[in-house]
Amino acid sequence: MSITISHSTQIINGEIQLTSSKSESNRGLIIQALCNDNFEIQNLSISDDTKILRELLDEISSKNETVRADNDEDKTSLLDVDNYQQTLSTGLAGTAMRFLTAFLAIKEGEVILTGEHRMKERPIKELVNVLKQLGADIEYVGKEGFPPLKIIGKKLEGGEIIIDGSISSQYISALLMIAPKLKKGLKIKFSGDVISKPYINMTISMMDYFGASVRWEENNIKVDAVEYKAKTIFIEADWSAASYWYSMVALAKEADITLYGLKQESLQGDAVVQEIYKNFGVETEFIKNGIRLTKNNNLVDSFEYDFTDCPDIAQTVAITCAALNMPTKLTGLKTLRIKETDRITALQSELNNLGFDVDVEDDDIIINRLSREGGNLILEAQQPVKTYSDHRMAMAFAPLSLLNEIAIEAENVVTKSYPNFWKDLESVGFFV
Repeated sequence: MSITISHSTQIINGEIQLTSSKSESNRGLIIQALCNDNFEIQNLSISDDTKILRELLDEISSKNETVRADNDEDKTSLLDVDNYQQTLSTGLAGTAMRFLTAFLAIKEGEVILTGEHRMKERPIKELVNVLKQLGADIEYVGKEGFPPLKIIGKKLEGGEIIIDGSISSQYISALLMIAPKLKKGLKIKFSGDVISKPYINMTISMMDYFGASVRWEENNIKVDAVEYKAKTIFIEADWSAASYWYSMVALAKEADITLYGLKQESLQGDAVVQEIYKNFGVETEFIKNGIRLTKNNNLVDSFEYDFTDCPDIAQTVAITCAALNMPTKLTGLKTLRIKETDRITALQSELNNLGFDVDVEDDDIIINRLSREGGNLILEAQQPVKTYSDHRMAMAFAPLSLLNEIAIEAENVVTKSYPNFWKDLESVGFFV
């Protein structure tokens, strides 16, 4: 089902309690499951991805409790793998798939870890290979290099591994979080440059918060075998979600938006959105418990940016630049090819369908200036914008409704990361 969005005045004012970070939430859940003592996670994300991970971890924990009870009753110490095999589906939650692959490798029991169709097309070979180097027992159930996976968990020794720094930061984060539970800890040596480093630093900061011993040593990361310590944590709001509001402010005639829950000293790499959008006339003021966004008319003539460290906001920025009719080159987008969809191809297709002029060179997106002025653009959509089951496609295109009424398919796709997105838009005058 498609959804139609418009705004009659192009003036947006209001206050939003921004959705919580699923990146921080999901890391918190994995560490909580690895900790010997329970602790409270406050302001946990209500996104689908976090709900899925939480439910799966609860199911794993429940099964382990059942196994322990049965073993105590039978006076046995061995797990009957055939009787206790689980099949767990992460749906479309990529973070859950990567994090659980490592988590289950060190948890006693046999599990089939799978997902929906698109998840079975997203590679996981590099992570599996490294875990196998550490002694993990993992097999491919279907196509080699892709889920589903058969994982027989056991205690791993740890040690030293070499990994390509250009692979997904989720692989590296998955390995880091289980490292304190390995007998010898873990040393990760990177070959080549490390991409999406802010996400790795987020993982390290959260591990450090819970008492782990983690440190960068030149181009390596060393994790000691030190147990996590239980400690209450409060999850910050999501800077990726904030990016859509930055885009709306940039495209509005007038804007004054307050977003609650964001911090100036953030663990999230996407906090760089505040610096990026200075180029598009958006001012950020940090206030108590959040930020205030206002608009000026100080726009750059053209824009170029490397999104290696913040790929999740690239779609939002691309659409903002197209709407401002600003010549643009966006680079560092390689990882967008293996997200919920091929985001590079999807962006080019949908923007061009709306009448914009977008080229792709290798993994770079080029937005060309149109002959008409950006503020007078008339979108030429003959059909709803396709989302390709990608939450960020829906939310990144929504701000275009400040130019013209726009239709976007699959309205519920936003629940993957920002369930209240459409309600929040309505609260500041959008007609949805």
